[in-house]
Amino acid sequence: MPTEGSLVAAYDASSIQVLEGLQAVRRRPGMYIGSTDARGLHHLIYEVVDNSIDEVLAGACTDIRVTLGKDGSCTVGDNGRGIPVEMHPKYRKPALEIVMTILHAGSKFDKGAYKVSGGLHGVGVHVVNALSEWLEVRVRRDGQEYFQRYERGAPVTPLQAVGPATSTGTEVRFKPDPTIFETTTFDTPTVEGRLKELSFLNPQATITLSDERTGVTSTFHHAGGLGEFVEDLNRAAVPLFRPPIYLHSKRDTTDIEVAIQYNDGYNDTTLAFVNNINTVDGGTHVIGLRAALTRTLNDYAREHGYLKGEKESLTGEDVREGLTCVLSVKVLEPQFEGQTKAKLGNSEVKGQVESAVSEKLAEYLEEHPSVGQTLVAKAVQAAQAREAARRARELTRRKGLLEGGGLPGRLADCHSRDASVCELFLVEGDSAGGTAKQGRDREFQAILPLRGKILNVEKARLDRMLQNDSIRSVLTAIGVGVGDELDLSKLRYHKIILMADADVDGSHIRTLLLTLFYRKMPELVNQGHVYIAQAPLYRLQKGSKVAYAYSDEERDRLLNEWGGMKGVVVQRYKGLGEMNAEQLAETTMRPGQRSLVRVTVDDAKRANELFQILMGEEVEPRREYIQRHAVEVANLDV
Repeated sequence: MPTEGSLVAAYDASSIQVLEGLQAVRRRPGMYIGSTDARGLHHLIYEVVDNSIDEVLAGACTDIRVTLGKDGSCTVGDNGRGIPVEMHPKYRKPALEIVMTILHAGSKFDKGAYKVSGGLHGVGVHVVNALSEWLEVRVRRDGQEYFQRYERGAPVTPLQAVGPATSTGTEVRFKPDPTIFETTTFDTPTVEGRLKELSFLNPQATITLSDERTGVTSTFHHAGGLGEFVEDLNRAAVPLFRPPIYLHSKRDTTDIEVAIQYNDGYNDTTLAFVNNINTVDGGTHVIGLRAALTRTLNDYAREHGYLKGEKESLTGEDVREGLTCVLSVKVLEPQFEGQTKAKLGNSEVKGQVESAVSEKLAEYLEEHPSVGQTLVAKAVQAAQAREAARRARELTRRKGLLEGGGLPGRLADCHSRDASVCELFLVEGDSAGGTAKQGRDREFQAILPLRGKILNVEKARLDRMLQNDSIRSVLTAIGVGVGDELDLSKLRYHKIILMADADVDGSHIRTLLLTLFYRKMPELVNQGHVYIAQAPLYRLQKGSKVAYAYSDEERDRLLNEWGGMKGVVVQRYKGLGEMNAEQLAETTMRPGQRSLVRVTVDDAKRANELFQILMGEEVEPRREYIQRHAVEVANLDV
């Protein structure tokens, strides 16, 4: 029991807080948008755009416009039906104001208004309003244009008619609240990627992105839908057949679309969507798709003599080698795991997708025997390589390299065995590795210097990958395995930190490692275990005053604050090895002082796409990329 003078506060009825309206969102934003970093910031745009997409799905909208303003705002407009503005019979407030200010209020719960929708939790646009410094909404409906303004979720003007309207639609303009978000600067390529994705998924819509900061406008309209989406994903690869396989079917109330194309590579790129939401962690629809592919290709292979008897069979890994696939399902009542909707949980959807894809794919292969032969031949080759990889794994295990008996000799491990606090730094080269070993905290920080070339896993099967010393060292140190054998419960470090020089070679190594993680161990990225260490470019000293700059702009700002160059010694770091141990620890390794960037799925995907373009077999995508970005090159390291 607490005694007099105890620091324990009283716990009684007055301790219980009720967060009314949108206060709960502002108090705990991560519960609603996942995070308050750049990823959460962009989620605001996606929530508003998803409302417009729902109008597209309802057949009421064909045009969506997104504008990134110079003032840091974002505007999303459409030519849909317009949010209702009349008085709500129960709450005695305009319907628009209820939609904007009351959690779990919206038309998505009424199946008469929307048969299929991504915004099923009823917290989308309310959250945007709550987490914005200000938000303005304009509605064109019933021949009138209506306007209302909110600040941090609360209405500051009444809903008012401001003039006649000759069309219908909704326009939402908002500015993210800097007291909530770590950054309020929208990244154009990130927004562009999502809008382009939506244009493939909704071929009836035209989506325009205008960036007032640069004056650049991009328009996305892809009448070819999912087939065109797959071809775009494969643009830097060599497809095994054209056009992509397109399958469409309905099971009960679930609408199922899938486009499939194989290339001559060894990786599986499967993007899955539920009501236009990218389910990056998969779910029951993906399980059904994979089961259908495995079963159908096994049946076809046996029927046509590629496999003998029931003992020979192709695994899921075999039939997914070289696969590029987009799966899109429309579900009446989707059950997502988590508010950010990364994984579908509906058990019935697995069977629906499996039966639909099995039936339609079997029909397609019978009608297109040359494609069927190509797919099975590819899968049989993969099975042979899998057997070779199994032998390679057994060999490395006998040598104590992958499990149990031995960690890499170059690894300087930490003392702690609590994986949740342990960190592994993957460091470029022996010089920086030696400095990092001296500067680390031995209790929880491990160092693995990488020596020699890291294999490009984009163009290598698993058996060859396991022969690469650097990759084998990384896999052994991390401990989770690879491919279908990956087991995150064996993860030895919950932070895997890439630490490379800020030059061309360092960028190359980071890209190779990100491609390895994204392609072969995607769960590490999905669950937020991969980071990039931000090392400074400059050390500035004036007398006893010392500061570090991580960019040219930061260096110039510091010099301006210190009154110019007079008396200032500026040291430019060409590599991590140029720092002494204390400098490296202080700037790049020590928690609380360092700057770490968590790698997101989008980051890894973008790195992988870039590497596919620059290092893949196709010349034309590489030429286009270099021509488009050559003007941006400031320093060329040759």
